[in-house]
Amino acid sequence: MVRLTMTNSASFEAGCGVCGKVITGHTGVLFENDLWHVRAVDDPCGVPGWMMLITRRHVPGPASFNDREANSFGPTLRHLQRVLLEVTGALRIYTAAMGESFPHFHAHMVPRYAVMPKEAKAWAVFDLQRAAAAREFAVDSLESSRVAGSYARALRESAPPSP
Repeated sequence: MVRLTMTNSASFEAGCGVCGKVITGHTGVLFENDLWHVRAVDDPCGVPGWMMLITRRHVPGPASFNDREANSFGPTLRHLQRVLLEVTGALRIYTAAMGESFPHFHAHMVPRYAVMPKEAKAWAVFDLQRAAAAREFAVDSLESSRVAGSYARALRESAPPSP
């Protein structure tokens, strides 16, 4: 597998779909620093405000984080969730990282609203992307864009702690 390296020493695997989005500055980037990349999930999003926290370095998960990533992860995730709660007004933020699609750490941060499509709660929320793609319900794309823009602005005003 070909390994590409950017000037900030973040590593990339040529065949990794997550790396491809990070290296190209894929649409939806809301925040980046030298360790983390935050973006809106690809459409269909399931619910407005569905975000991804991604390592800039190609690494399969927290067990493989280097010391900087490990020390930064908790404070960064806490900050990102707090800001997402403020922006969305959600009851909580569900977070999950399974690493099945690509072996590149990416955590889903999904707002849990008082009213959810298909009355989804807990793990059922993670089926909403599939259900939206199957047109079982419609996601308000204007609201998704509004939330993403508000989240990006809020993160510019109050960035996560420096790594």
